[in-house]
Amino acid sequence: MEVKCIIFDCDGVLVDTEKIGNGILLEMAAEHGFEMEIEDAYRNFNGRNLKDCFRHIEEAIDQKLPETFEAEYRQRSFNAFKTQVKPMEGVVSFIENLKIPYCVASSGPVEKIRLNLEVAGLLDKFENKIFSSYQINSWKPEPGIFLHAAKEMGFDVKDCIVLEDSKAGVKSGISGGFKVFGLANGFNNTDLEDEGAVLFHTYKELSEIIAV
Repeated sequence: MEVKCIIFDCDGVLVDTEKIGNGILLEMAAEHGFEMEIEDAYRNFNGRNLKDCFRHIEEAIDQKLPETFEAEYRQRSFNAFKTQVKPMEGVVSFIENLKIPYCVASSGPVEKIRLNLEVAGLLDKFENKIFSSYQINSWKPEPGIFLHAAKEMGFDVKDCIVLEDSKAGVKSGISGGFKVFGLANGFNNTDLEDEGAVLFHTYKELSEIIAV
């Protein structure tokens, strides 16, 4: 296929946030009796709406989390992101060498996307090209956010590719009719392939695959 536009997921694809966010979530949830290995958190939580993650925890511990849980999680993770977020290895040079349009489409709130991109030094590359599920009230694994991004960028689905690192994200892209490339991190390889993604392990490898 001729690729005319690239739609990036944000966390785990552009910025290295998943370990930080999952670590804080597991630490807080453990205070309420929830136990999960970080590898399983990657599989179960990455790419999902935060409320879905909370619901998973509540079902496991058979009780409601405190009303303050979400606000505390967002505050603690935002504080960590402000100092710890870095761009994914190789993504800066990959973007700088692109000769086609690109954007970011994420399940997170716009302010979170902007914060992470800014701390990672990527915000200037995505100004006016940031799309959030909160803008359209549709979250992965629904296809809405990627369909919205493609439309706003002015491209048909068949002309776009989606870059993802989560099972929910790949499901979202595939169900929307997109060709999806999955960034393998050692935890997600099988899940991404099973959902229909074409795996890549580095941005150098991806640049050789799609030649854009």
